[in-house]
Amino acid sequence: MSRYTTPEPFSIDVSDAVLTDLRERLERVRWPGEVPNSAWDYGTNLAYMKELVDYWRTRYDWRVHERQLNRWTHFRVIIDGQRLHYIHERGKGPKPFPLIITHGWPGSIAEFVEIIGPLTDPAAHGGDPADAFDVIAPSLPGYGFSDPTHDRQVNITRIAEWFAVLMNDVLGYTRYGAQGGDWGAMVTSRLGFADADHVAGIHLNMVGVAPHPANRQNLSPTEQTFLQSMDKWRNEETGYQGIQGTKPQTLGYALNDSPVGLCAWIVEKFRTWSDCNGNVENSYTKDQLLTNIMIYWATQTINSSTRLYFEERQHPWRMGKNDKVTVPTAIALFPKEIATPPREWAERAYNIQRWTPMPAGGHFAAMEKPQLLVDDVRAFFRELR
Repeated sequence: MSRYTTPEPFSIDVSDAVLTDLRERLERVRWPGEVPNSAWDYGTNLAYMKELVDYWRTRYDWRVHERQLNRWTHFRVIIDGQRLHYIHERGKGPKPFPLIITHGWPGSIAEFVEIIGPLTDPAAHGGDPADAFDVIAPSLPGYGFSDPTHDRQVNITRIAEWFAVLMNDVLGYTRYGAQGGDWGAMVTSRLGFADADHVAGIHLNMVGVAPHPANRQNLSPTEQTFLQSMDKWRNEETGYQGIQGTKPQTLGYALNDSPVGLCAWIVEKFRTWSDCNGNVENSYTKDQLLTNIMIYWATQTINSSTRLYFEERQHPWRMGKNDKVTVPTAIALFPKEIATPPREWAERAYNIQRWTPMPAGGHFAAMEKPQLLVDDVRAFFRELR
């Protein structure tokens, strides 16, 4: 019996009833109080949320962005009983190279709106047609237009296995590249580790995995400083990981029921993790922020998306003492990324062939600095095609 079904064409079509219900909920928000003049010190700022929600209610048009997303060719396929959504956009060039690009949390395929075109049709965006890619952009299991997960232990290892089946068996690619950030960096790293016979190379905009503790001897001063900075980040910025990694179901009732609650939970991360100097709209428009949030709201997948933190805490993929990602690896290091390790740290776990310190940008690189990311992906895979 086959592990997978025949892919079926898919089009995004959120019902009018969902949009009507959303407007009604946005019209009867019960706002919380706030410590005066506290800005974002306690979390998402009240004044900004009121501004954003008013825009969402009165000016934002989901149908415009739905049409934009539907410019791409979408499919859904069932692998091992889990329905997965993916974009499969064929490249325009002499020999397009297959590239799977994977998002993270709290992102979605909306992150890729500005990079799919340049990657698939470089000539139409001022590039060389020889750099064209076939782009495969899945929604992570439990995210967006993929179905909610319904089993335990849908972790990085399992997701990467499904994506390898998608690339090798469903789509028939015998050699491909992979790119990702956030959870996508971990899935991409796992693909490079576990499907090395087919993966030509991986490109990351976040270092996905750490070396085994036995391979952390004789750390350089730069590595020691990096680990100290990560301790500070864990103390100050990982409250969301604590609840999502231990009691995601409890959180799900609030986020699935309140669009404003969902919006506040996600927007705070886009502000904190981006190179926006404290103003999230220095990096993204309101429409970009809301389209990403709308994907979670319309599909009711925020609950299953946060579940990945629980599964990875309970069943983590960690590098063994003798493990290393041996396929050629590129790291695009954006300055406001959550973690910006030195190259020598990454080289303990990866076969680093390209290391690019970026001049600007943060965690959501495909959305915040699409041209910088596209240029680096092209340059890296140019040597591996």
